[in-house]
Amino acid sequence: MPPPSNRPDQPPASPGVGATVDQWLAYLEAIHPTEIDLGLDRVLVVLRRLFRRKPGARIITVAGTNGKGSAVAAVERLLRAAGRRTGAYTSPHLQRYNERVRLNGEDISDDALVKAFEAVEAARGNVSLTYFEFGTLAAFVAFDEASLDDWVLEVGLGGRLDAVNVLDADFAILTSVDIDHVAYLGDNREVIGFEKAGVLRPGIPAVYADADPPRSVLQQSAAQKVQMAMFGRDYELMPEAQTVSGFPSVVLNYQNQPIRLPAGPLPVKSVAAAVVAVRQLEPGLSVAVIEQVLLGLCVPGRFERLGSSPDIFLDVGHNPHAAGWLAEQLGSVKPPGRRVHAVYGALADKDVEGVGKAMAGVVDVWYLASLNVPRGLSGNELQARLADAGIGHAPAFESVGEALKSSLSSAAPNDLVVVFGSFFTVAEGREILLADDSAES
Repeated sequence: MPPPSNRPDQPPASPGVGATVDQWLAYLEAIHPTEIDLGLDRVLVVLRRLFRRKPGARIITVAGTNGKGSAVAAVERLLRAAGRRTGAYTSPHLQRYNERVRLNGEDISDDALVKAFEAVEAARGNVSLTYFEFGTLAAFVAFDEASLDDWVLEVGLGGRLDAVNVLDADFAILTSVDIDHVAYLGDNREVIGFEKAGVLRPGIPAVYADADPPRSVLQQSAAQKVQMAMFGRDYELMPEAQTVSGFPSVVLNYQNQPIRLPAGPLPVKSVAAAVVAVRQLEPGLSVAVIEQVLLGLCVPGRFERLGSSPDIFLDVGHNPHAAGWLAEQLGSVKPPGRRVHAVYGALADKDVEGVGKAMAGVVDVWYLASLNVPRGLSGNELQARLADAGIGHAPAFESVGEALKSSLSSAAPNDLVVVFGSFFTVAEGREILLADDSAES
C-alpha cells in the first residue's frame, strides 16, 4: 500500500545498524515534507553518487494509466523464460513492501532490502527524497548488486517527472492514457499523454498498447524517431470461439505469427504489448513457450480470485477506465441470473462518480466501505457521491472488513463478490480472505 501522507515537522534520526524493514519504512515516510514531489533533480543527484555510469542492464520502462503491473509481470515472466536474469520494480504493494522489488521472480529479502536502503541513505547526504524516490533508488541498488540482465521498471506517477524516469529506457511500453491523478498530471488525455510519453528516448523501440493514442504521444514519438509498435496498426487482437485458462481466448497477430492469449485475468492489451516487446527483445523465444508461460499468469489484486461459493474477486481498479475493464471481466464470468455484490472503498481525490457509472451496469448490490487512512472517504461520503452518479440504495460500513462480511452473508453460492477500488481497499480485503483461508486449512 502507499504510505500515509501525514508527516512530523521534524524528520526522525536515520535508522541505525540492525534496523528492520519496518523501521526503515517509517523513516522513509517522514524524511520529506510531502508524499509526492515530482521532479528528477534530487533523484539524479543521488543516482550519480550511487552509479558512476548507466547500469549495464537493459532497462525496460512501463508507463500508463492502467495495466502497468500486468505488463511488467508478463515481460518479467517471458524474459525469464528466455533465460534472462530479471529485476522487476512495481508499486504500490498490497501486504509487504518487499513485493515492490523482485529479483528473478522472487520478492527481495529483508536483508537485501535493508542493505539497499543503507546504501541510498549513505549516498543522499542532505538531499531530501520522498518515500517513492528513496525506494526507487534502493531498487536500482538491489538490482545492480544482483548483476541482473534486465530491469523492468513500472512508473509510479506520470512518466516525465517520475523517479523511475531518471534512467534512460532501452525499451518503453505505454499501456494506456486516461484521466487519473488530475492534480499532478492534468485533466485531459493530451496533457496526460505528454507526461506518460516522457519515458521515451530518441531512437528506442516502444509499444503503445491501446487504441486511439493522444496526439501528444504520437508527436513525441515522431520527434524522437521512436520505433513505436502501435496496437491496431502494427499488431491486432482477434477474438476466437474457445477458452484459455477459463477465459475467452484471443489471437495476437504480430509479424505474421499468431499467438493465442487468454483474455483474463489480466488486461489482455497489456499482456499483448508485453508479448510484442519481448518478441523484439528476445526474438528467439518460441510461440509455444510464450503461450505456455502466459497460461495462468496473474498479479495479486488484479482480478484475483480468492474464494468460491460465492466466487470472490479482488481488483485495484480505482478510476473509470480501470472500472470499465473490471465491469467487462465480471460480465464475462457472471453466471446467468446471478448477482454481483461489490465492496467498494475509495480515496477522496478519485473520480468516484465515474467509477460508479462504469460499474453500475454489472453490480447488483453495493457495500460501501470506509477507508480509515489519509484521504480515505467514509462510507457515508462515498454514498453521497455515488448518489450523484445515480446509484441509489448502497449501504455504508465502517470498514472494508464489515462490508465484506455483509456481502458474503448476503451472497448466494453462485453469486459473485468483488472487492475493488483503492489499493487500501483491496489490501484489507485480501488480508482478511487469506487469513480465513489459512484458518480453514
